[in-house]
Amino acid sequence: QVHLVASGGGLVQPGGTLRLSCAVSPVSGSIRSLDAMAWYREPPGEQRELVAEITGGGDVLYYLDSVKGRFTISVEDAKNTVHLEMYNLKPEDTAVYYCWGRKDLRSGWGQGTQVTVSS
Repeated sequence: QVHLVASGGGLVQPGGTLRLSCAVSPVSGSIRSLDAMAWYREPPGEQRELVAEITGGGDVLYYLDSVKGRFTISVEDAKNTVHLEMYNLKPEDTAVYYCWGRKDLRSGWGQGTQVTVSS
């Protein structure tokens, strides 16, 4: 299993900015050894959806259409962490956000973190 610890989130007004972070536990090795990491979100009453995905080496694989140009996923090697920078947030971005990582045949989820966009 890949062990991840998520942080960030909170309440922000429309148009605001937040950053989510997901640290890879040392027991799971270097972030560069992971095949992929991603952020998913689960809006109230809806199914979980993939928001953005990146390789452990920092190559971006995917953005959800509705977040393109507003969200940026990146890897910070020094902190063994993947970030999701969220700009120009909209009420429809309100959700519980989860990070996910995969290494070979193993995968794992970080704990969810709430993002609420409201005036």
